[in-house]
Amino acid sequence: MTTMLDLGPPAQQLTTLLEGLTDDQLAARTPCERSTVGDLLDHLMGLTLAFTFAAQKAGDPAQSSSPPGWSVRNLAPDWRTRLPRQLEDLVAAWREPDAWEGMTEAGGVTLPAEVMGSVAMDELVLHSWDLARGTGQPFEPDPASTAVVLGFTSAMSEPGQDVAREGLFGPVVDVPVDEPDFQRALGLSGRDPYWESPQR
Repeated sequence: MTTMLDLGPPAQQLTTLLEGLTDDQLAARTPCERSTVGDLLDHLMGLTLAFTFAAQKAGDPAQSSSPPGWSVRNLAPDWRTRLPRQLEDLVAAWREPDAWEGMTEAGGVTLPAEVMGSVAMDELVLHSWDLARGTGQPFEPDPASTAVVLGFTSAMSEPGQDVAREGLFGPVVDVPVDEPDFQRALGLSGRDPYWESPQR
């Protein structure tokens, strides 16, 4: 039986972070190498649409029209209202049982829908942490989301996954095994769990 994940908690946490973000923080650095807060917001605008289309088995209409890369230069002026709506649409799309069946596509990659749903949660949680670190806001994912992210990042860190990791995660950062699950997941995703913005 297919396990349906609830993207609602991480989406709500991300929405809360957006509410605490000020315009002067768009140029702030984030743990994503070479990406500012504004760049990351542009990425979130695109990925929320892509994973909504994936849940609906509608392909990825944004794939052919979006400029390559993430850049604040491409960030929609109305992102403050559009991104929360897109997050709501994303959550609603993945609450449909059909979203978890069969195969689907996002970002030019085709995967079983059940795996794609896990990728969507992983993206929401990890990029929420990136955004929180870049803007000096607190962030701690709920236990269910943490378990999904740890499982996904662990699987992507197994031997032979180098090609699959490319463009998704950086090299694994060693984190002691007795650290909390989310810190371990961050390390497996190539992030330093203790990264601090150089602007603070």
